[in-house]
Amino acid sequence: MASPTENYSEKFLKRLAGRTDLDDALKKLDKLTQEEARMAIAQNRKAIQNVDDRVRGVGAKVNSVGSGVKEVNNKVTVLIDGTSTVFSC
Repeated sequence: MASPTENYSEKFLKRLAGRTDLDDALKKLDKLTQEEARMAIAQNRKAIQNVDDRVRGVGAKVNSVGSGVKEVNNKVTVLIDGTSTVFSC
């Protein structure tokens, strides 16, 4: 003879087995979860692209400053060579 708990579980499972809305809800949740993951990946890619663009901009500015330093160095060298002045530190 089945215990009351086993009888209740059996009735519950029989009711649950006949319902497709639970399965449909789980499929929809899975689909929404996958869509959310794709959206998060797209947002991350956009953020990474923005950072990459900014780093390239900083790199261009550093190169520009480096060129300016070279120009100053060349002018100082010409000045020193032209006057034969030696600076001591």
